[in-house]
Amino acid sequence: MKDYFLFYHSPLGWLRLNSDGHSLKSIVFVDNAEDVDALPTPEILIKALAQLKEYFEGSRFSFDLEIDPEGTSFQKQVWRLVQSVNFGETKNYGDIAKELGSPRYSRAVGLANGKNPLPIIIPCHRIIGINGKLVGYSGGLERKKWLLIHEQKSLGKLLF
Repeated sequence: MKDYFLFYHSPLGWLRLNSDGHSLKSIVFVDNAEDVDALPTPEILIKALAQLKEYFEGSRFSFDLEIDPEGTSFQKQVWRLVQSVNFGETKNYGDIAKELGSPRYSRAVGLANGKNPLPIIIPCHRIIGINGKLVGYSGGLERKKWLLIHEQKSLGKLLF
């Protein structure tokens, strides 16, 4: 199966959107766009790009995309719960652990969150430390803070 990708210069810097042609597989923060031979762009990448632009403009509050992130069954379970956290809201790692059945899973939730291959789409930036601190984000804490503030501004509220 072919790998397709598209670069997007977002307000957070360059993003590389990766697809198998049918579903979105990953989004990676990169330093710059690579100069590559043009391949046909599958519909899923065009749709993902359009929805990300709407998100960054503040007019999209959820994503409607075919996604297929690679991970363990536990990671996928965590990511499904993370997807249920509403735009502009946060939960802590302990909240997600309790939803999984045990508050002892907090560290495992954090590790799964750190392996999320679809940041922004699976909004792991909405998961914060139990004390309300911003902890852990694959794109860096400044991006996490930016995303949380962006969502709050888009809803007309600001908590940070």
